[in-house]
Amino acid sequence: MHGPDPNTLYPLEGFARTAFLKNFITRSNIEVGDYTYYDDPHGAERFEDRNVLYHYDFYGDRLIIGKFTAIATGATFLMNGANHAMGGFSTYPFNIFGGGWEKGFDPRAWVSQSRGDTVIGNDVWMGRECLVMPGVTIGDGAIVAARSVVVSDIPAYAIAGGNPARVLKLRFDKTGIARLLDLAWWHWPADKISAAIDAIRGADIDALQKAAPAKGDTNDGGR
Repeated sequence: MHGPDPNTLYPLEGFARTAFLKNFITRSNIEVGDYTYYDDPHGAERFEDRNVLYHYDFYGDRLIIGKFTAIATGATFLMNGANHAMGGFSTYPFNIFGGGWEKGFDPRAWVSQSRGDTVIGNDVWMGRECLVMPGVTIGDGAIVAARSVVVSDIPAYAIAGGNPARVLKLRFDKTGIARLLDLAWWHWPADKISAAIDAIRGADIDALQKAAPAKGDTNDGGR
């Protein structure tokens, strides 16, 4: 038993609304790990264009999504290109309309206020129509409730929701979270994950520990 092939476009036969997302990524500034899926009845393969907004190369920011992350319909990632320059009296983008208004504008006024990469961890569950603002990090194992607006970092194994999203509770105690992060089962080879499926699904940390591969025997191809 080794699970599905992560290079499969649509892992659920006859159900084309769900796609293993990495196989549809063409932009060099977006990185998605194995088994992460996006579900959308209107075309999951259009994720890059419909769900990642204002993502311009000259900013240099990246969207990084880990392995085994589940992204529900309409989840949106707003990137740094959505920001307007705020150093003057007006935030109006005069320069983009030309007609002489572009003269004297320094693009560094935009880039200098970039919040950096947006990073979504491994084994994250992102609810329907949640909105992630630029430069946010969502930790491994976190859950983001539907229609939440994520404006700041969410720690690993937290459940967060609201506008703005806030941590509602942690899924496990701090010791358990530390052990899970150390085990990082999402980087194990597929056969090791398959052998530990019951422990992962059943929240049996001791069984998961016993199933762990030897140090260095992990599969880090893709996030």
